[in-house]
Amino acid sequence: MNSRERTLLALGHEAADRIPIDFWATDTVYRNLETKTGMSRGAFLDRYDVDLRYIEGPRYTGPPLEQGADIWGVSRGSVSAGSGDGSEQYSEVTKAPLAGADSPEEIHDYPHWPDPDWYDYTVIEAQCDSVLAEDRVAVFMGDRLNRIAQLKPAMYLRGTEEILMDIALREDVAKAVFDNIRGFYLAYLERILDAANGKLDIVLTGDDFGAQNGLLVSPDTWRNLIRPGFAEYIDLIKSRDTKVMHHTCGSVVDIIPDMIDCGLNVLQSVQPEAKGMALAELVPTFGDRLCFQGGVSIQKTMPHGSPDDIRDEVRAIADIVKSRGGYIFCTSHNIQADTPVGNTIALLEAYEKYGKAGPGVD
Repeated sequence: MNSRERTLLALGHEAADRIPIDFWATDTVYRNLETKTGMSRGAFLDRYDVDLRYIEGPRYTGPPLEQGADIWGVSRGSVSAGSGDGSEQYSEVTKAPLAGADSPEEIHDYPHWPDPDWYDYTVIEAQCDSVLAEDRVAVFMGDRLNRIAQLKPAMYLRGTEEILMDIALREDVAKAVFDNIRGFYLAYLERILDAANGKLDIVLTGDDFGAQNGLLVSPDTWRNLIRPGFAEYIDLIKSRDTKVMHHTCGSVVDIIPDMIDCGLNVLQSVQPEAKGMALAELVPTFGDRLCFQGGVSIQKTMPHGSPDDIRDEVRAIADIVKSRGGYIFCTSHNIQADTPVGNTIALLEAYEKYGKAGPGVD
């Protein structure tokens, strides 16, 4: 059974020959893996038979961007964390350009709303062909700063505190921000889907709706302001016979029924430490209507546990999902540079061992 057959069977809530595998890690983790194993990124993924592969997507051809700014006009600076092999570079917002806007009119008049014409989409079909030629699963996600979303880019543009205050007290301003973001992404997404010519298996949207103990906004507020766009994205993707996976951090259990009603196929990067988000709780409640990806802890087990701890965690997940499908192996987010290379190898080996169909493996 190849990757596409295996994964699409699992997404149909059927058990395959083994549980499909996805792999998320930072660039530093990949560099450390290459140094320690001698394998390139692609060779490493092939060695451990990782099923999902992420295409680069459209190529930016728009006007030159200001130094340190993204397509939204948001300025960022580089932040370092850790040291040596465990060091990472992150990009943090230094200026939210819409922080001072006071009205919907000022939001709509912002001169730096991006244009979907700024991209060359003709490269996408060949990217998909390259993945499909290896019988892998073709996934489009976009980069971390341009992922199909609503709330997260609003936080970048307006500032986290300001957009949350808008949501609570200035709904007309919040709606103006969301409308402009959604308008861009719907056009951008439609062109991606057109250019893929039916060859994308999964589109991954990404918007963080939760914190460790609950939603960032109330369920009713999410339903009023964010659900309409969330549903529009899903409707557009599924109109092309493509599966939809959504990434969110945190505890979102209170809106999972809404996500199901919107037609979501896969809830991605399940974070076991977040309230109500352990797979042992989610799968019995929602597993007949929704698939899951993730659940191996990057907060505790991967950086601080032993290889035996990792094997135990993977086996526990496999015991929950193996006989029913509806799940893709992965960590709860990108493996970080503070994770020992040996732990990452132990993770992939555990996927191989415990993901196979049949009775549990000792």
